[in-house]
Amino acid sequence: MSFDFIKNKKVHFIGIGGISMSALAEILLEKGFKVSGSDVKSSETTERLKVKGAKVYIGQISQNITSDIDLVVYTAAISKNNEELLKAKDLNIPLMDRAEFLGEIMKGHKYNVAVSGTHGKTTTTSMLSSITLEANLDPTILVGGNLDIIGGNVRIGNSPYFITEACEYKESFLKFFPFIGIILNIDADHLDYYKDIEEIQNAFIKFGKLIPNEGYLVCCADDRRMEKIISNVNCNVMSYGIENGDITAKNICFDKEGRAFFEVYKSDKKLFSLNLSVPGKHNILNALASISVSLILNISVDNIVDGLNNFKGTHRRFEIKGQRKGVVVIDDYAHHPTEIKATLNAATNYPHKKIICVFQPHTFSRTISLFKEFTAAFDNVDELILADIFPAREKDTGEISSAMLCEQIIKRGVKCRNIKDFNSIVQYLNNILTEGDVLLTIGAGDVFQVGELYLNQ
Repeated sequence: MSFDFIKNKKVHFIGIGGISMSALAEILLEKGFKVSGSDVKSSETTERLKVKGAKVYIGQISQNITSDIDLVVYTAAISKNNEELLKAKDLNIPLMDRAEFLGEIMKGHKYNVAVSGTHGKTTTTSMLSSITLEANLDPTILVGGNLDIIGGNVRIGNSPYFITEACEYKESFLKFFPFIGIILNIDADHLDYYKDIEEIQNAFIKFGKLIPNEGYLVCCADDRRMEKIISNVNCNVMSYGIENGDITAKNICFDKEGRAFFEVYKSDKKLFSLNLSVPGKHNILNALASISVSLILNISVDNIVDGLNNFKGTHRRFEIKGQRKGVVVIDDYAHHPTEIKATLNAATNYPHKKIICVFQPHTFSRTISLFKEFTAAFDNVDELILADIFPAREKDTGEISSAMLCEQIIKRGVKCRNIKDFNSIVQYLNNILTEGDVLLTIGAGDVFQVGELYLNQ
């Protein structure tokens, strides 16, 4: 189905407090729509939407759905037995999932940039946002984290430029309309949906085929799986990488806090030098992806350099939360073994005596499917504390636990313990942390609260 942005005036969002759903709701509010929505609990996001004019229900019950609603938008996480969903069907109200609805919004823009990949989407989208704002392109931006330069996770522009993350979960990004599609990397994840890495790669091939002939695929040449993607698309291709690609980084060095300086080359021609304000080798690749898109959009070198120099990071991406008794607290959203290793590599370059890491595994299915990889992801820490698994949309069947993961990590020689609740974790941290240490909280759930509890004692 398609969405008529003139006729449909009242839209209800099931799960309106989510990072992406709230952004879509804000876009409609800006366009003058009547917006309602529901969520299981109140949050800063739901309160902000109320201030902007949305009617927000806490709790998802059938009475929230009324016959005057023109469209109901829902997320992939919503159960098929959700009361609101069932009531909308009974009233014959049109339904659309979040990805399809975002695709409909993208149709109204010419230069849609969709940032995909297993890791780095939020940071790359944010880097590109900083550059395009510096270039005064007035883009509409949807990002999967809070970005200070746009005052949240959405910016509504009045231009043909639209920048958004494109998540591969349940192939939702196949409902988008990219003019420029970025593929940062392809790794095994979401194995509760995909059968194996080959099926994941095939989803990215389908994504690449969405790009029109005059559009561009931007992809990381250092990832061996990109060759097959490139051979299957009909559009222009610009590749990047540290080792390979059209756009490369050379003469790389790091400062004492792990931030990179490097020279950017196109083929054998040096374009400019760059100092990043965010740490880690992985952020060189994220920067190269955003630089590649910027060159396609004919953004000047000065705007690219200034945009990346001004980019200080997004919330929950190696975010320095504060300091207490000489202990620096850093929080990161990493929840996949590859992301965890990249975050820990960045942390080892940060000044520290010891790195004490608190990790909260995210979903039972991911912990099971990548169990071996998780056991090998923490070799760089001095001590690891495992919180219990954050269930997200899943139920605990007893098949996996943080205690099981802890046991195998100890066998690798890493000091590790499983502590179930956050208050007990903080009590333990008070006993082991000393001046000069780094406390690193990692995970996609609510583990960031551990760092906040420690700082706010």
